[in-house]
Amino acid sequence: MHSMAPIIMTSQGTNTPSFANLPDKLGLQYFPLNAGTISGLIYATLYVLLEPVAGGILAPVILAATALGNYSTTTYGATANYWAAGIHIVSWIAQFVGHGVYEGRAPALLDNLVQAIFLAPLFVWLEALFAFGYRPELKARLDKGVQEDIAKFKSTNGHAK
Repeated sequence: MHSMAPIIMTSQGTNTPSFANLPDKLGLQYFPLNAGTISGLIYATLYVLLEPVAGGILAPVILAATALGNYSTTTYGATANYWAAGIHIVSWIAQFVGHGVYEGRAPALLDNLVQAIFLAPLFVWLEALFAFGYRPELKARLDKGVQEDIAKFKSTNGHAK
């Protein structure tokens, strides 16, 4: 569910009005200057700055999701909002149930909001890329850090799975 954060942020923001009307030559269809577009641009830009190759691959996906959110809310209105709200609710329930059942702890959202909303989706994307052999030295460093965090958690709480 961590990978859903940019989509959640951009889809919620597409319900906001445009902050400014750009001249036709500067505007792009389905990218009005609303909170959704700005969120998508922030996520895409910061991911590219944090990890240029992985962020560069992910940025078009985030921007496409932003455009789809803007298109959906302008084309389908309330119907798109009902679907988005239902998907968000189910996703958040799955997030908390999954963490409670499989990890035996609360989601990181409760520990660090910035990490959960911004960095966790990039981490999930990196995990997907690692499966294809992307930057094995970075994977090794992250795996070591994760194992240290798990050991620390187990020593303090004793019930991580």
